[in-house]
Amino acid sequence: MKNQGRGKLLLVDDIKANVNILQLNLKTDYHIDVAFDGESALEQVAKNPPDLILLDIQMPGIDGYEVCRRLKNNKNTEKIPIVFITSKNEEEDETKGLELGAIDYIIKPFSMPIVKARVKNLMQMKKQQDILENLSLIDGLTGIPNRRYFDLMLHHEWQRAMRTETALALIMIDIDFFKTYNDYYGHVSGDECLKSVAQALTASINRSMDFIARYGGEEFAVILPGTSIEGALTLGENMRQNVMNLGIAHKQSLAADFITISLGVANIIPKKEYGQRLLIEGADKALYEAKRNSRNICRRCSTEDMMDLQNICK
Repeated sequence: MKNQGRGKLLLVDDIKANVNILQLNLKTDYHIDVAFDGESALEQVAKNPPDLILLDIQMPGIDGYEVCRRLKNNKNTEKIPIVFITSKNEEEDETKGLELGAIDYIIKPFSMPIVKARVKNLMQMKKQQDILENLSLIDGLTGIPNRRYFDLMLHHEWQRAMRTETALALIMIDIDFFKTYNDYYGHVSGDECLKSVAQALTASINRSMDFIARYGGEEFAVILPGTSIEGALTLGENMRQNVMNLGIAHKQSLAADFITISLGVANIIPKKEYGQRLLIEGADKALYEAKRNSRNICRRCSTEDMMDLQNICK
């Protein structure tokens, strides 16, 4: 397990003496994993990705160049920074390593203070990169995941549910008459309303596997792995009630005197014959029915409607 607050290094070198020196000097500041050949390094990265890899080039079996090439050609590992640390000191060797995607190139025999300084700088860069990447998946206003994050998670959960042949449910949510709220109370109040609703919806979720995102504008979406239509409806009703309990005044609403939400629920066991669009279309259809029938209600997409949508979404 990765130590809290410490970056993780993977040292890859077939000469144990080199690994021992690096490990002795770096273990105080970082969690260290080691591998003594290219195949073992690839296996370790796949199981437990490090923050930074110090990689020798000349090793038995596949060499460091090939290890780098494979890691950079894999979308799951392409962003892990790699530093070649090697006795190959020709200009063309360094050029080849950098062209393969390595971020730095250190020549043996190495100076330990220089290695430590470079590792420290690269670790800081990796941390900043991770922060920026995480920020790109979070909605700046509400602080919950955004549409991009939702798309990634729906694809992930769809694939997992298809492998395990388990149900996947989706709730689509819309704040009732939000445009008129913005027009009457102003956009500053509108932003505060969105944040409050997002907090109420998030607080309604009890399982760590459930995922809520701001879908766009005044819309939210909730992905519920392994959830029946009844379970999704129960959660949807809790969310509706929790938003009502906020008591945010909305004099221009035709649904109530305060902010309310409408919700559409769909549920399916994913199959290869149709894509995840089917689940979105089903929840959208149910949301449309909720908005057409007085709003401030939670509606499900019927089995018959889901079957009709299957033909459209194939």
